[in-house]
Formats: sequence, C-alpha cells, structure tokens
Amino acid sequence: MAVITPALGRRLPRELISAAPRRFTALPKHPGCRPAQHSRRLHTFQPLYRVTAESPLPIPSKEARTRQRYSSRRTGSAAASLIASVGLFSLFAGLFSLFEPDTAPRDNPSNTSPDDRDPELPRFRLSDVRKHDAKSDRPWITYEDKVYDITDWIPAHPGGDVILRAAGGSIDAYWDIFSIHKSPHVYEILAHYLIGYVDVADLVDGRPLPEQIEDPFNDDPPRDPRLITMTEKPRNAETPLEELTESFITPKELFYVRNHMWVPKVDDPDRYTLTVELLDGSTKEYTLDDLKTKFKPVKITAALQCSGNRRKDMTTHAQKKTNGLQWNLGAISNAVWEGVRLADVLADAGFPLEQARAGDTEARHVQFAGGESYAASIPIGPALDHRGDVLLVYAMNGAPLPPDHGFPLRALVPGHVAARSVKWLKRVVVSDEESQSQWQQKDYKLFGPNVTDPDWSQAPAIQEMPITSAITTVKLGDWAPLLPSASETKERETATKTSEPRGRRASIGGFAYSGGGRAIIRVDVSLDNGTTWDQAELLDDCAVPGPGQESPCNGHKSWAWRRWRYEGVIPLHKKEERREDGKRCSTLFVKATDEAYNAQPEGYDAIWNVRGNLANAWHRVRVCSECENNK
Repeated sequence: MAVITPALGRRLPRELISAAPRRFTALPKHPGCRPAQHSRRLHTFQPLYRVTAESPLPIPSKEARTRQRYSSRRTGSAAASLIASVGLFSLFAGLFSLFEPDTAPRDNPSNTSPDDRDPELPRFRLSDVRKHDAKSDRPWITYEDKVYDITDWIPAHPGGDVILRAAGGSIDAYWDIFSIHKSPHVYEILAHYLIGYVDVADLVDGRPLPEQIEDPFNDDPPRDPRLITMTEKPRNAETPLEELTESFITPKELFYVRNHMWVPKVDDPDRYTLTVELLDGSTKEYTLDDLKTKFKPVKITAALQCSGNRRKDMTTHAQKKTNGLQWNLGAISNAVWEGVRLADVLADAGFPLEQARAGDTEARHVQFAGGESYAASIPIGPALDHRGDVLLVYAMNGAPLPPDHGFPLRALVPGHVAARSVKWLKRVVVSDEESQSQWQQKDYKLFGPNVTDPDWSQAPAIQEMPITSAITTVKLGDWAPLLPSASETKERETATKTSEPRGRRASIGGFAYSGGGRAIIRVDVSLDNGTTWDQAELLDDCAVPGPGQESPCNGHKSWAWRRWRYEGVIPLHKKEERREDGKRCSTLFVKATDEAYNAQPEGYDAIWNVRGNLANAWHRVRVCSECENNK
C-alpha cells in the first residue's frame, strides 16, 4: 500500500507562526482566524483557506511558508493552515453520527508486515487516538495509517466546535463522501500536522478497519433528472441548454443549483428564526410568520448568475487552465422572487434608516450567514437604496422556496453575483466591515491574466456582475441563397443562379444580461465568423400579457435577463471552411450592449484569470452541415 510522503520543507504563513490559544477571547488577530468578538461581526470563526467544489485547495506561497519538521506538538500556524485546507471536511464531520467503535485495543497477529515507515515518528494504538476525543485537551484524527493533532485548529473552525464530535476517529470515510479532499493539495498541507503513525497492531493490510458514518447528504432533496450535474456531493448542476431560454421565467425545478455543502434540513419552518444584529450589538429575532405579517410583501423578477458561469468557455478559448467547476452556459436562471425589503426589517430592528441614507452612519456593510455556515456580505448602499430591491425571500415563482434554493429563507441581492444572495439565511449583521468568511475574503475575486498565485487581500470581492450574452439554441432549416452585402451586390449581378453563394436558414436564440440593473439595449449577431453583423430582436417578455393581467417583470430596475432571437442564413459555401469529413462550417458570434454602453470583450486573452471568474467574452458557436445535395 502506498504511503503518502510528507511534504518536507513547506513553509507556513509568517503571520501564523505563533501558536493560537484555544480560548476564543484570546485568539490573536490575523487574516487566518478572525474571532467575532466585536458586535459588528458575525459570531463565527473563519478559516484562512477553504475547500469547495468550486475551487481547489490553495497552498501557502513559498514566501509565506517556513520549514517545519514534524513533531508531537503542532503550532498554531500548522493548525490554522489545516482548517483552511480541509475546512469543509470538518464542517460536515461534526454533523455526522459515528457508530460506536470497539474501544478495546485490537491486535492483529496475522499482520507480519515490517514497519518501514519513518522511524523518527511515534506509533499510536487506536485506543490512544480515541482518548483524544472531544473531551480531550488535544483532539486527534487519523487519515489512512497516520495520526494528526488538530488542537489548535478548533478555534478557527467556521462551524465552531462541532468538529470535536469527530475527534478521536478517522476522516477516511468522510473524504470518501466528499471526494474533493482527495487531491495532492490537501494531502500536502495535511502533512504539516502529522504527529505519528497508527501502530501496526491496529492495521489490516496497512490500514485501520474502516469506520461507519452517516452521509450528511442523505437528506438532500431529489432533483430533476434534466439538470446537468457538475458534482453530486455537494450538488452543483446547471440548467440544460435546450431548456435554458425556453421560457422567460425558469421553472424552479430547472433553476441551476449551486451548493457549497449539503442542504440544511429544516424540520419545522414555523420555528425557524432570523436574527438581525445592529452596530451596537443589539439583536432582534423574526420568525417566518413575523416577516410575512409585519412587512409589506414585495415581488422582484431577477436573474441569478454564478461568477463561474461560462468558465468552460474561457478555459477552451484562452487555452489555459482555470480553477473551479467548468460551467458551460447554464449557471444562470431567472425567477420571480417574493419576500420583504431588507431595509424595512433593519428599520424595525432599530437601525436609523433615514440617518444612514443621509450618510450619517458608521455602517458600511451588511453581512449574511446561512444555516450551513456559508457567509458573505454586500456594501450597505444597495441595502439602503429603495431602488436596490434587496429582499429577504421566502417564495420563488409563486411557491415556497425549494430546499436547493434556500428554504425557508434566503437573501436576494439582484444585479450582484449570486454568491451574495445567501441561502438558508439565519443571521443578518449590520457592520463596519465586510464578512470575514473565506467565501468573501479568499474566493469570488478577480485578478489579472498574469497572476497565477494571487494575493487575495489585493482585490475586492465581486459584487455587481458585468454584461454577458450567449447563444443557447441554433435550429437549421433549408438551404437558401445568401443575401449579398452592398459591396458584393455588383459582383453577384453577373453570377449565374447555380454559382451564387448559398447557406442554411437558421433560427438562433439566447440570453443577454448585465448586472447592477442595467438594461440590455442591443444584441449583435454574426453568422460569418465576425465578418458582418446584424441586430437581433429583443423579446418583450415584460409586456403585459392581456387585460387584467400583470407584467411578469417586477422591480425598480432591469434585474431580469433579456432573451433575444435572430433569423438568418448561415454561409456554408466557403471551401476553406470545409472539414475533413466534407461538412462545411461557420462560426456564429453574439455580443451585447447595455444602457451604460458597456460591451463585452472580443476574446479571453485580456480577461483570463486563474479562477475563471466573470467569463463574458463574445460567445461563439461553431455550426457545421452536410453540403447541399452532397456537393
């Protein structure tokens, strides 16, 4: 059985060299572990790094790492790095129910294999490991045949001390479920916390006997099989291309799914409460019934889009790897949301709304925390702006929120990256600083095309989304003559009918969207590799359907996407566009412009970034067809 070789000589962040004490109140202030001692912060601890299905595990840079030899006492620097690296494992590990293991030492007389592992490190019986459980001053875990001390990792755990429920046991089964941890990055960082090996007497074929655990994803809801699954656990899935713009309002069962962890189970929504905390530390709680009865209900029609939508397009056309789920086009959807204005709730909780709108406040951000430990924040401006339409949402498309989309309560921040619309909302904090969660500080940011090892502190978090558009449907029809351009008309007057260029009729459709509530004013389409352009028809989806009916569009700004369509003839007559199999091809392009005259970049060379965020270059689709009459 292969043995993982510890990564000797790895350096840890300099600011984490001093050991972090276990008491929260004494925890030093550094970027890797921010205790929420101040009333203006969310009361949670956040890791230096994070592992999710969206992003790979970061490794401390060479300049920020210090050589460390493995020893039986782990420093705070090593522990803080581990939580950053395997934070999500620990989150759900604490929620698992472990079957009671056999506490008696287990000798394995049949194991006669020599112990050729590092002789400088001690051996521990599993009975010794079990003593280092949640009640121990120094909790341990095992992975494969190795033992790790996670003591100093506990204070920085984003899920609090629930991880202690998993102490004294193995993490192997958890990583079998959450397989994203099985990467060289995780193994390399985990090696820093190695304190010894499991004694050979407790090994069978080089490993301890596996422990049985409960899968935290067992309570996840069923999903529509039409969704295109990117990852199973946690579930990330995009709307199928053929359904994406079939309707203006995305059916809730086909709305794309973006989860960082499992879906929290809510047994009794009537007892579900939201806590609102103000700058002075005062709090007020609201039940769902409070929100529905005390405040005016509001409907907003808005698209939500993941920052990684079209990442696959960036990877393909930039011909450079990007980190994260390789979303195609379907990590965007449009829905009608119903809830109450966040500003109304803040005012009811005692926040001086009008004073703040006049600028007389120390409040700068509103932080949101979800039930599965996800957290993010937005600047205070959109929350205060009546036209910003920031809501606390309890319904979607006329029905209660589905579990995957935040049941029973979520935030809606229209025009912003969907990462700010926190699901399963449990806490709202008015603060003088932004959220210290890793999803705010170490992800969902943008860097230059030359940056491959980013300094996360040097870029602001993504908020409003840029303009984008995409082709979602191409339907080919009969062959037809091409309509000549003005420059070609005279030349073609002498051409015979049999020699005139021909192509295939096509019906093309898609979406365009711009953040910040900026309306789409034009969509340009090219059917001939970008040589010539024409304007697509913008569908008037916000028109009132009929007498006595209401517009499906709600809100003070253009929060929804704009669907478009175009009819034309795709030129397929050029010999240089012929493939080896005889088919002839052409590349279709689409680009959009919004009311501020923001436009999409032509390509990805200038906007490529290592995380593959905000991929909004002209969208292109290659269309090929058999030649007419096999010519």
